[in-house]
Amino acid sequence: MSASQQSPQSSQSLASPQRLTTPTTRRPGCPFDPPAEFTEARRQGPISPFTHIGGKPGWLVTGHDLVRSVLADPRFSSRKDLLNVVDFEVPPAPPGEFLLMDDPDHSRYRKPLVSRFTARRMRLLGERVEQITADCLDAMEAAGPTADLVTAFGKPIPTIVICEILGVPYADRASFQEQIDTFMSGETSDEDLVAAYTATQEYLAGLVAAKRAHPTDDVLSELTETDLTDEELQGIALILLAAGFDTTANMLSLGTFALLQHPEQLAALRAEPALIDQAVEELLRYLSVAKSFMRTALEDVELGGVTVTAGTTVLLSYNTANRDPERFEDPHVLDIRRKPVPGGHLAFGHGVHLCLGAQLARIEMRVALTALLDRFPTLRLAVPPEEVALRPETADIYGVKSLPVTWDA
Repeated sequence: MSASQQSPQSSQSLASPQRLTTPTTRRPGCPFDPPAEFTEARRQGPISPFTHIGGKPGWLVTGHDLVRSVLADPRFSSRKDLLNVVDFEVPPAPPGEFLLMDDPDHSRYRKPLVSRFTARRMRLLGERVEQITADCLDAMEAAGPTADLVTAFGKPIPTIVICEILGVPYADRASFQEQIDTFMSGETSDEDLVAAYTATQEYLAGLVAAKRAHPTDDVLSELTETDLTDEELQGIALILLAAGFDTTANMLSLGTFALLQHPEQLAALRAEPALIDQAVEELLRYLSVAKSFMRTALEDVELGGVTVTAGTTVLLSYNTANRDPERFEDPHVLDIRRKPVPGGHLAFGHGVHLCLGAQLARIEMRVALTALLDRFPTLRLAVPPEEVALRPETADIYGVKSLPVTWDA
């Protein structure tokens, strides 16, 4: 019986005194697992009463089938201004930032991008990703035999790739990456967050103006030929740059950490490089770095046996959905030989907001991880695993802040 088919239960029976709130840490020694509170919530059922970090009551959805159903249900909104998680009014998403919008605005911004991020077009980038990866590994090897894999490998590869796709000049990439880091880290003061966001918007305004005046061979220049305004193009560019950099950067670093901590899986991948596609999908499922998203009910909705009232915001836990025992056998085990299940995992979401860059991320992971393991057959952690610095749960994307590694020169 699927999670969405479990027997109905009243909201009164679920609303126990132990209402969950956003956890701040993961269990010591379990850097790859969801927070224990969320895993326990899934054991109790696919939906649980929840208090948002701003103090507002809501629901936590942890079951795979239920998360998937919400993502496909137009009765649940992605609009930023409808989020009911704090005691003050939330402003609408700025023009172009389509992840926090519903149709028709969402479709208007996403539609011009679809043809530019097709699987075929992303595959054609494979050779360039290989060269970028080789250059990063050359520099890492020359500076070795120790390195921080985050700064030497995880961050620069997706940064260069997405900046080239959008046409960000090479000289600006380091400063741009620093600004994105600042407002995605989950550890930035409000003042620094606003400063980084403002600086990024100002930079993008200049970039859009430059592309209009002198188009080049990149996606942003192509978008200047549409009816999108400069402000809308800034918002779209921000979404693509932040998502294209932060998610893949953390998957590369945390994925390597996971393989190093599972030597039998690493040995299997080294012995059979053809397993890389399965390994990438399993790492995406197992780690789920884009760990959660929120949706707000536009009307009363019966969900998993409870009534989610209109205006209530639900937190969709991707990392517990991708560890759902009703969906995946031995879900807490990393198994690069895992056979696909119908519909797959939810690491890239589902429905109209399915990640636009999913195919690009897969190519970057496949190319980069293969090259890393080929180049450094003795790669290993340079510190005890418990000393690896993890991103906090307050960050939108989970990962490691640094990953010291070494190898035999």
